[in-house]
Amino acid sequence: MADPSLALQGAINVKLRADIAAVSGRVLDHVPSDVTFPYIELGEFQIVDDGAQCHDGVEVFITLHVWSRPEAGVTPPGQVQVKTIAGAVRGSLHEAELALGDGWQFLEIAHQDTRYLKDPDGLTSHAVLTFRALVAAA
Repeated sequence: MADPSLALQGAINVKLRADIAAVSGRVLDHVPSDVTFPYIELGEFQIVDDGAQCHDGVEVFITLHVWSRPEAGVTPPGQVQVKTIAGAVRGSLHEAELALGDGWQFLEIAHQDTRYLKDPDGLTSHAVLTFRALVAAA
C-alpha cells in the first residue's frame, strides 16, 4: 500500500489545477529557479496515526504555499493577488471530496489556518495554508 500522503498529494494537485485558474496549472512539488509567478507549492506533509482496532486510519496535515510577485501593469502590488489565490485554494479544498486510490479511502479534508507573509525582497508575497485530512485503509 502506498503512503497516504502520496495519494493525497496527487488528488490535491489534480483538484487545484482544475479549480485555480490564476496559477495557470502551476501547482508544483519541485519549484524551478525560473518559475513564473504566481504559483502554488505543494509543501510539507505530516502523517499521524489515528487508527483503532476496527480500522487503519491516519491524519495527514498538509501545508501549501502560495507565492505571488507583482508584474508591472498587470498584478497589483502588495498582498491582493496572494490573498485572492489563497482564498481560492481554501474554497477548493475545504470540505472537498477527493478520490485517492492506492489502497486509501478518503474521509475528509478541512482548512486549519492561513498565514500571510511578506518576503524580505520587498516584492514577493507568500501565503501558507494548512489542511487536515483523514484517510483510512480501503
